[in-house]
Amino acid sequence: MVETVTLTIDGLEVTVPKGTTILQAAEAMGNRIPHYCYHPGLSAPAQCRLCLVEVEGAPKLQASCVTTVTPGQVVHTQSESAKTQRRGVLEFYLKNHPLDCPICDQSGECKLQDYVHEEGRPKGRSREPKRVLGRDDFGGDVLFYGDRCVMCTRCVRFMNEQAQDPRLTVVERGNRSVIDTFFEEGVEGSPYAGNIVDICPVGALVSKDFLHKARAWDLDRIPSICPNCSQGCNIELHVRDNLVQRLKPRDNPDVNQHWMCDYGRHRYEWMNRSGRLLLPKPGEGRHAGGNGAGDIALAQSLPEAGSWESVLGDLADLLVDARAEGAEVRAVASPFASNEDLGALRRFVDALGGGRIVFRSPRTDEELPLPGFPKLVRRRDLAPNVRGAELLQMSRVGSDDATGGLDDLVGFEGILVVMGDDLDDMAPDFGAAARVFAFLGPQVPRQLQAVTCLLPTVTHAETEGTFTNFEGRVQRFWPGLHTHGEARPAWQVLDLVAAAVLGDGTVPESAAEAFQRLADDHAVFQGLRYEELGTRGALVNDPVPLPGA
Repeated sequence: MVETVTLTIDGLEVTVPKGTTILQAAEAMGNRIPHYCYHPGLSAPAQCRLCLVEVEGAPKLQASCVTTVTPGQVVHTQSESAKTQRRGVLEFYLKNHPLDCPICDQSGECKLQDYVHEEGRPKGRSREPKRVLGRDDFGGDVLFYGDRCVMCTRCVRFMNEQAQDPRLTVVERGNRSVIDTFFEEGVEGSPYAGNIVDICPVGALVSKDFLHKARAWDLDRIPSICPNCSQGCNIELHVRDNLVQRLKPRDNPDVNQHWMCDYGRHRYEWMNRSGRLLLPKPGEGRHAGGNGAGDIALAQSLPEAGSWESVLGDLADLLVDARAEGAEVRAVASPFASNEDLGALRRFVDALGGGRIVFRSPRTDEELPLPGFPKLVRRRDLAPNVRGAELLQMSRVGSDDATGGLDDLVGFEGILVVMGDDLDDMAPDFGAAARVFAFLGPQVPRQLQAVTCLLPTVTHAETEGTFTNFEGRVQRFWPGLHTHGEARPAWQVLDLVAAAVLGDGTVPESAAEAFQRLADDHAVFQGLRYEELGTRGALVNDPVPLPGA
């Protein structure tokens, strides 16, 4: 049983676990004490002096970030002495801080702006010129504006404690102190260095990639899951003008704590790719083995573009005929697809008589752990839902660059379904022998010439659903971008066609219903409820044990 302590903060009683600091206790009751140097994922040096509070019986103000609670303690965060102290500290911060808010990337999410607006002096009293340090390139994606630095040392402590790659330090003393790199080494090549930009409370550390790209108040922030490896880091999509502008980590102590790797952080442009497949339409593929009569019949039976009803209706007719004649079924999936999409593909293939489903996934030889939080690793599998595909009995094929492995499908004469794999490495006549070749994906498969129909689907950034990470944790993501053209979730398209082929007419109307059907179909997902996954997810019934656990 956890031992607790009861104290009073600003006239309200609060009960917290023993060992909790005053600052953490105040946050637990919704009372946020101003602070800079404190960060929940780092040690607390108590050097910014902004979190000082009055504790009855104490001879002086106490630093709330390092003072632990005691039974019966009475704390005042808004007493006149505490507010006077904060006002004085803020005035010293502004002594040399440049007034460049209009051009600072941190503007709109800067704690110095917030604190000064709430409690700072209306006017500065200094008559001396401000110190000028200029801009320094720290390497990688990081720029340092020394003029803006408030010397909280969060960046130094992150590199020392979490990355355990001490490339930053405080040079000089007193009012001459400045953050600097060791000689000319910088942070380039350190796989988690981008986190120092996230935790900088002012605009001293900024991202080169995001520099002057957008203002904070123009960005929509959507909770999502990093799609760039199987770790499943919880992130936010920061979106403007229907484009992903940047990725930021989202707190989840079970997966990535407060951090994410630079590999995942900088790979978001593929979500903004042009060349999207906008409308369902027939391809120029062959039918019934690829004879000329089949070509003519197909061209006459399918429209040139646009109508989901007509394209899916004709596809269903072709599949019913092929199924009646005993055509085999094969499918190629994608580990970038959601659990709902993969479950619908498995159900679709089973409805047509069953068949093998394979997927191709990029891999790397090296895994990159964060030493200070070793559960966070840039995993070997560079796709978000490899585990989900494996749980649904799909097999990985091909090489580590996600090519090859489909040679047995080149001359396949049955029903071929490809979902989410662009097939960029395959010859233009791939699938030419197939009786029916259906392609589902967000991008136009430029090289393919034998497709029966092209069905536009959305990316994970445009819909909601779930991924299953390396340990079997099912996590939700939410839509951040508007869909392109008439694109639809793959689970919706596949279930519509499967319902038409089977004649049962049951199609989920939402991602929640699609997930429920997945849980009903596959025992490994049973017991999970879509709404109960929340923002932190839950483990499936057959999780992978963690190394060393």
